[in-house]
This record gives sequence, C-alpha cells and structure tokens, in this order.
Amino acid sequence: MQAPYVLETQQLSYRFGDGTAILQDLDLRVPAGSIYGFLGPNGAGKTTTLRLVLGLLRVQQGQVQLFGQPFAPHRLAALRRIGALIEAPSLYGHLTAIENLQVLQMVYQCPAARIGQVLSTVGLAGTGTKPAGRFSLGMKQRLGIAMALLHQPELLILDEPTNGLDPNGMLEMRELLRTLNQQHGTTILISSHLLAELEKMVSHVGVIHRGRLLFQGTLAELQQQRPGNARLWLTTSDAAKTMSLLQARGLDAQRHEAACSVPLLAPAAVADLVRTLVREQVDVYEIRPSQPDLEAIFMDMVTA
Repeated sequence: MQAPYVLETQQLSYRFGDGTAILQDLDLRVPAGSIYGFLGPNGAGKTTTLRLVLGLLRVQQGQVQLFGQPFAPHRLAALRRIGALIEAPSLYGHLTAIENLQVLQMVYQCPAARIGQVLSTVGLAGTGTKPAGRFSLGMKQRLGIAMALLHQPELLILDEPTNGLDPNGMLEMRELLRTLNQQHGTTILISSHLLAELEKMVSHVGVIHRGRLLFQGTLAELQQQRPGNARLWLTTSDAAKTMSLLQARGLDAQRHEAACSVPLLAPAAVADLVRTLVREQVDVYEIRPSQPDLEAIFMDMVTA
C-alpha cells in the first residue's frame, strides 16, 4: 500500500553554528501525486529544509520520512526514488546535453534509451552537438531537470527552478512540470519565493516564514482560511444606481468604472441582492467572486 505522503518531517529544526535558528519545528507533509509549492521569501528556510530532506545537511533535531520510512536507515534506497535540482544545475559546459546525460547514465545504470526520452520530455531533443556551456539559462534549467529525471524518480525536488528565467521560460517550465505530474505521475516539491508564478500550477502549498510553517494544505483551503480581500464583483446596466443600492445595505462597496464590488456575501444574500437590483430596473450582466492571490494572502499572514 502506497504511503499517503511521499515526504514527511516531524519537528524538524536547524540552527547555524552561531546558534541562529533557521528552522523551527517544521512538520511538512507532501501528498503522493501532488505538485506541492513550498513558498516563502528568500531566507525563510526553504533551501535548508530541502538540503536536510536530501541528506545534504545533518539533521540536528526532528525526523524525516520518505515514502513512509525513516530516511536515515534507508537513505540510499530513498534517494534512488528521488530526483533533485537544488539551485543551479551542475553541468559539464564542454559536453553536449546527450554527453552530460551519458555520464549520469553510467552512474545510475539505467537504460541508454532513457537519455532520448528525458531530452524529448524537457524539449532539448534537437540540441545536437551544441555544448551545454552555450545553452540559455532556460535550457540549462531544463537540462538540469532532465538529469534529475533520468532514473525515473517518483519524487522530484526543485529549488527555485524559475530563477532568472524570462516570462517565456517560466511558461515553458510551468508546462513541463504539469506534464511530468499529470502524464508521468511524478510528485513534485517545488520551492520558490515567486508566489504568483507557483499559484498557477500547484495543488498544495506550504507557507514558511522565518523558519516556521504558517500554513499547509490545498490552495483552495488556503483561500478559504485566509479570505483577505476576496470580493464579489457586479457588472450592471447602471453602476451609479448599483452603488447607491449597495451602500444603502451598509456594504463596503467600491466603484471600478463600469463595475462595483463588495466583500464576499453568502449565497442567500447574493440572491436577495440580485432580486433587489432587478426590482429597481437594473440589469445584472455579471456576478463573479475574486479570491486574493497568493502574494496578498502571504502578506496578510505575515503581518497579522
């Protein structure tokens, strides 16, 4: 039976040599099959967490479990099931994409056919004899992911994979990760401080600030728990009259050119509002809720 979480930490804490606390009692839970966004500003403890999870740093306090088993006594077995790209990929600049992968293929002892498969997956199948040192930043990131995917890992861990990419590179990276998750069943843990970008692809989120986990759950759960500036937008035939009716109800109404907005209302209150507008001969063209984005929610959380 597959463990519900591919990665769990219990009370994970870490301090630098001078005693500075970097992580404090972190309980991370990454569900199997998810794209888990590990979110927070630079310096929040994201990279330190990933290094502890991968055994690149020694665990000082707490526990790490991978695939339902303690990490320490099953380290090698767990790492065979994980692919990782922490910060910049380690490439041989004078070698081609194929040659870089051939080096790892000998280490992993995986079929040579995997090289062509992963290069096709990340969109680098046509790079030919071009050395990796001449690749664009986006191409280098994709080659780093190809290297992490070579041995067909069940869990892919990526640290700031969109750093330095232009908007088109970010879009390509987002689509690649979605493909890996949806078509190949890869669980992905991705850390980033670019909240608006990750919001477009993640199914689950963990929000970290100053070494503490402020929230963990699905994106929908986060939006429900932290409604922030969530509002209901109304587009009608008469915005001025709509504003008067909303204000007469004591609502915090705002005018936005042809539309008006109020804080989110209960369904029954929305229905009653529509009836009132129609009775007052105001045609209702559109009603839609808007949820705050991750950046707005995060700022609400850390300043609360």
